Parts: sequence; C-alpha cells; structure tokens
Amino acid sequence: MDSSLADFLRARRAAVDPRRSGLPVDDRRPRRVPGLRREELAALAHVSIDYVVRLEQGRTRRVSRPVLDALADALQLASDERDYLYAVAEVAPAAARRPARPEVAPELRRLLDTMHDVPALVLHRGMDVLAWNRGAAALLTDFGARPVRERNLIWLTFLDPEFRALYADWPGVARECVAVLRMEAGRHPGDPDLTALVDELSARDADFRTWWASHRVRGPRRLRKEYRHPVAGDLVLDV
Repeated sequence: MDSSLADFLRARRAAVDPRRSGLPVDDRRPRRVPGLRREELAALAHVSIDYVVRLEQGRTRRVSRPVLDALADALQLASDERDYLYAVAEVAPAAARRPARPEVAPELRRLLDTMHDVPALVLHRGMDVLAWNRGAAALLTDFGARPVRERNLIWLTFLDPEFRALYADWPGVARECVAVLRMEAGRHPGDPDLTALVDELSARDADFRTWWASHRVRGPRRLRKEYRHPVAGDLVLDV
C-alpha cells in the first residue's frame, strides 16, 4: 500500500508550530510530541479526529478537495507542498507501465550545439539527463561516457564523489534534489524509474534517507549554485 499521503501528513503535522496556528501553548508543560496534536489538526481542518487517524494510518486516500484544502490550510503548506498533497491523495493506477524515455527532437539537439558559451541540458522526469552540449559536459561530467542509468543529476549528486565535490554547498544542493524528487514521485505514483531511483538512493546514502523522511517538497525553480571546478576554479552560475 502506498503510504505517501499518510507519511506526508504526519511529517507536516509535526513541523507546524502551534503558536503560529493560534493555539494556546503552556511553556511550563512541554508537549509530548512536536508540532500539532491530531485533535488540534482535526479542529483546525474541521474534520473528525478519527478521520485524521485513518488518513495518517493509510486507511484511506480518497479525500474531497474541500477537505484537502482545509488540511493544507491547517498544516500551513506552501504552494509546492499543496501540489504534492493533492497528487498523493489521488488513487494510483492499478498497473504502472514503464514510460518510454522521450526522444529529443533533432532541432533541439542542434540548438544545444549552437550554445557554445552556455552549459545546457535537456532534463526529463526525476532529473534524467536526455541531452547536453559540450559546455554541460565540461562543467559537470561526460554524460556520454556513462551508462544511461547514471545520467541523472540526483543520482550523480549523491553517489558520484567527483560530481558531489563540484558543489561548494553540497548539503543545500542535495536537499533541493530530494525535495524535487519527492514532488516528482508524488505527481507520478508508481513510476518504476522514480521508484528504483528512490530505492537505490535510500539504500546507499544515509543523508538521502534522512532528508527523504522529512517529506519536504519543491518544484523545479531557478537557483544560484556555486561550483568548485577542478579546471575552471570557483564559479557562480544561475541554473
């Protein structure tokens, strides 16, 4: 059974500051658990405590949109987190077929080749690298020399030591990767490639396991990254 919705609700409930929800807090009596209690979430979202329990135990995933909106408001979810909540609350397909890897149009490949001064990539679901130009290969890695399964920015960020060393702030970049992957997994439940990527990273990297369990989600966005390149030296790039 897919526990994404249950796990996400528990993680977000634990992250909410009761004071920001307008709830009375007695500092002389420390709470047994961080964040909101189940009964507090139920009251804020105007649902029964039993319903919250069933959601958090994974005994139901069919939630109406008004209730989802109320839960999102009570949990103070950001935009990306709301999108993820709506995605994982939907029933996954009974049978997930492995999606075909998209083909990159010849016109797009020619465009990449003309971008001599700008590293450029074409990315697919879960940060799979479908195409790249010479600038991207020089900055990051020779994708053409790698097996297809390793042509993934998240895989490389966690499991390739040389790629990992490129980032001046590796923990910040890695956390961002996990949040994006969590969003992608929520939008495409049952995708076998995403599932395999999460399973491998969870098995091989303790930091990934910790950050994955936090259920932080974020869609792809523009970032400024600092690189420590072995040839070009220190670089700051908008990506």
